Amino acid sequence: VQLVESGGRLVQAGDSLRLSCAASGRTFTNYDLGWFRQVPGKEREFVAAITWNLGTPTYIDSVKGRFAISRDKAISTVYLQMNSLKPEDTAVYFCAAAQGGTLRTTTARFWGQGTQVTVSS
Repeated sequence: VQLVESGGRLVQAGDSLRLSCAASGRTFTNYDLGWFRQVPGKEREFVAAITWNLGTPTYIDSVKGRFAISRDKAISTVYLQMNSLKPEDTAVYFCAAAQGGTLRTTTARFWGQGTQVTVSS
């Protein structure tokens, strides 16, 4: 399985950004795919996930109402639309996948290489 993220860059506070994760290597039936983020010196943090079959999303509280996760099954890609970005959203964002269970740090089986998002104030 390969997960390849793209879309990270430097933006200003209040801007929007869309991250993409191209998934390949298998069909993702019964998988959860999603996004984590990490800043230096801190643990990797769950951000959002989506069930591949039904498209049911989950989010951490700090991004609810600002971020939206979606997937395009036809091209096996997961997106993270980030609106009203804040400096505290600055991190490396990782795409991940978990099979047969809720996506969390402990259940993620596959990881991407990460993409840097920097939000300036």
